[in-house]
Amino acid sequence: MAEEVTIRRFELSDMDAMMAWASDPQVAAFCRWEPYASTGPLLAFLRDTVLPHPWFRAICVSGAVVGAVSVSPTPERCRGELGYVLARAHWGKGVATATVRRALRDVFAELEPEGLRRVEALVDVGNPASQRVAEKAGFRREGELRRHYWHKGRARDMVMYSFLSSDPLPE
Repeated sequence: MAEEVTIRRFELSDMDAMMAWASDPQVAAFCRWEPYASTGPLLAFLRDTVLPHPWFRAICVSGAVVGAVSVSPTPERCRGELGYVLARAHWGKGVATATVRRALRDVFAELEPEGLRRVEALVDVGNPASQRVAEKAGFRREGELRRHYWHKGRARDMVMYSFLSSDPLPE
């Protein structure tokens, strides 16, 4: 991968870049949200959900926003749930894996003092590319959760992955 991958906090000015991938049905296929058809609802999501979120970051390739990565709090302060989404033009190029590795490093540095010890990734069994990202980023596959998640009209099986603060970060 020749281009530099960085992560940073989102800004309202990222809305147009976000719309480019958030409106793509293929990008949204495994996401909890439907593709955005207009900028108004996306701006509201950015303003009301993304910006106040404790750990929601823009994925940047050579400075351009091409996706998002988040670690969301759970009821147990020792756990966070990883989520990521990436523009289709950057699929299969190592961007997601590099992002997840960087996110793990950064989120543990920031939140381990507050009690974070485990980051979980729940990946749809129908999304093998995302499973490979988790595995290449150093996550351990813990098992399959059958009919665990209601997604776009049906119950889906999910693969549970985890990464502990004590696990070595892969290079």
